[in-house]
Amino acid sequence: MHSQDDIQYALATTKVLHEPDRRIDTFGETRFEFQLLSELMDDVSQVRIRSGEMDAQRPRIMRPESYRDVELDGFDDETRGKFDRMVEKFRDEGRDLAFLQYGFRFRRGQVREEIVHEPIESVRRRVLDDLRVSGNPALAVIEGVDDAWEISILKFSFEMIMRSQGINTFDFKRRGLL
Repeated sequence: MHSQDDIQYALATTKVLHEPDRRIDTFGETRFEFQLLSELMDDVSQVRIRSGEMDAQRPRIMRPESYRDVELDGFDDETRGKFDRMVEKFRDEGRDLAFLQYGFRFRRGQVREEIVHEPIESVRRRVLDDLRVSGNPALAVIEGVDDAWEISILKFSFEMIMRSQGINTFDFKRRGLL
């Protein structure tokens, strides 16, 4: 389990060195590949390269009717009533309460690791050069923290959602679904 400081540090230092050419598809699943570079904590002349895949599920439209299914874990019945009244108030004001829900599947078992005995600058340059040669449109190259590397992957996922949301919303509106 990572401490709050570990999480904050990983979020602050993670950099996406290369984004995939595509965004999250509106009407289907999207597969991304990643290579995550991280210096080993005890030896800065060694870099771990993790390679793997993630699937972004197609975004789902959450409408106000679905809010009844929202779980308010740990809250009492009075809070449920307040939540329901808030949703009704927003609806009465004519607010559009629909939003997109995103989900990712990350197969940790398929992550491959390799340790390279080179400085991070050399590894970064080589990986980006290899990417230019291969031209893989689904590959993200990320530089993160070794012991909190999952946080780096989550940050990448969140950034992909933020970059895809406008396109996905446009696609849903164009088809009259929002």
